[in-house]
Amino acid sequence: MRILGIDPGSVATGYGVVERRGAGAVHVAHGTLRPPRAAALPVRLAFLHAEVARLVAMLRPDAVAIERVFAGRSAASALVLGQARGAVLAALATAGVPIREVAPQHVKLAVTGTGAAEKAQVQAMVRRLLSLAATPQRDAADALAAALCVANEGPLAALRARASGRARSSKGAGGFATHLVVRRVR
Repeated sequence: MRILGIDPGSVATGYGVVERRGAGAVHVAHGTLRPPRAAALPVRLAFLHAEVARLVAMLRPDAVAIERVFAGRSAASALVLGQARGAVLAALATAGVPIREVAPQHVKLAVTGTGAAEKAQVQAMVRRLLSLAATPQRDAADALAAALCVANEGPLAALRARASGRARSSKGAGGFATHLVVRRVR
């Protein structure tokens, strides 16, 4: 199973791809998308949407792990981050890829053993867990960590992600998304 991790941002959006093989995960690719800094916000959002769509088409992930919004220093920066995340989510939903949202603390806990880990700790553990020759940049390391977190949740979580992805992408009359309710049978 191939998982694309994304750490959204309006200045830098990290991405990382891992492939689950047996009980472990191997590195496929990682990098950082950087919209034109001097461009207006709508242009940066359009860039993110187009580049994420291109990544999905090129890397063909089975699922995507994306960090939930973390309320930062100010309401204005949280709003811009939310808009960047929205552009990324729209590109993923358009591609029909199952999306798994994970809390930053959950990602840190899964990769480092503590939900309060610093960025440098995440970078070092991602490098070690994936046997990378060099330490990835912060945003790419966070994206790889999100992908690792979901990859290590196991096959049951992957099936849930696929089912929820189909529910989100199914269209009812008039092209509107329908709501699918899945009940657990005991």
